Amino acid sequence: QVRLVESGGGLVQAGGSLRLSCVASGLTISTYGMAWIRQAPGRDREFVATINWSGSSTEYEASVEGRFTISRDNAKNTVYLQMNSLKPEDTAVYYCAATNLRNFITAIDLYDYWGQGIQVTVSS
Repeated sequence: QVRLVESGGGLVQAGGSLRLSCVASGLTISTYGMAWIRQAPGRDREFVATINWSGSSTEYEASVEGRFTISRDNAKNTVYLQMNSLKPEDTAVYYCAATNLRNFITAIDLYDYWGQGIQVTVSS
């Protein structure tokens, strides 16, 4: 059974930082492209950041470019999202996702496995 479990969310003031982690079980992430995807209240899910199987290539949604960093540790079967300079508009449930396409993928419909999501709330 594949499981992706997110942690590290919570409440932070604007300008603060959080680091999300996603630990996978039931699959070996070294053969998967990985992503963070978020859903704000009343809005559709949107791509945030993605990383290819080796970690050599990444892609970011324009509004988080330069503030967020996605990384991975294949030996620990874990993906991270470092979020700096957080803004109230970053408030959302953040999901970790895996695709068996090894490249970085921005189309969220191509992700095969999803975590349960974790809340990130940024106060102004």
